[in-house]
Amino acid sequence: MRGTAETTSRRALHLWSKIAERLSKFPARLRVARLLVELGLSITADKKIMCGPIEMSQARIAEAADVDRRVVQETAETLMEDPELYKIFSNLKPAGPHLGTVARYLGYGVVEIWADPHMAGILAAVTALISDEKISIRQAIAEDPDLVPEPKLIVVTEREVAGDTLKAILKVPGVSKVSAY
Repeated sequence: MRGTAETTSRRALHLWSKIAERLSKFPARLRVARLLVELGLSITADKKIMCGPIEMSQARIAEAADVDRRVVQETAETLMEDPELYKIFSNLKPAGPHLGTVARYLGYGVVEIWADPHMAGILAAVTALISDEKISIRQAIAEDPDLVPEPKLIVVTEREVAGDTLKAILKVPGVSKVSAY
């Protein structure tokens, strides 16, 4: 299993190094590519940028990436020229709603966990501890360490998690900090 995680990690590093290499002379295009990945926005064969079935305004994407509108079009064209990158960017999908930001309004609990993002088994250990408390998990999001400087695991639960379970989560190998609300 470890070989599989290492292979996946190498592939992810290869992807980011390939994107950075391809766009190294164009930092503004790199910002656009990063935004596309972060939001799960895809590029179609006719150079449209889509959020699922909805076409996105290149002007609004440019505004979000703090670049000129033309840079968005140039980024799409550059990514389409590379068959390996085009396969990735043409198949991206948005991850869906992030319930952590609205959990309190829905009566859910949230546990945020900072841990070594390259260590295997943290999600499994955390969900097992929460499951032992007979709490259903509504959503789990692991932030990508290539996109987020201090990535965390966000677990949205059907109700608040007990303090003893939070202490047990903190003892999971690789976990450095736990927060709940």
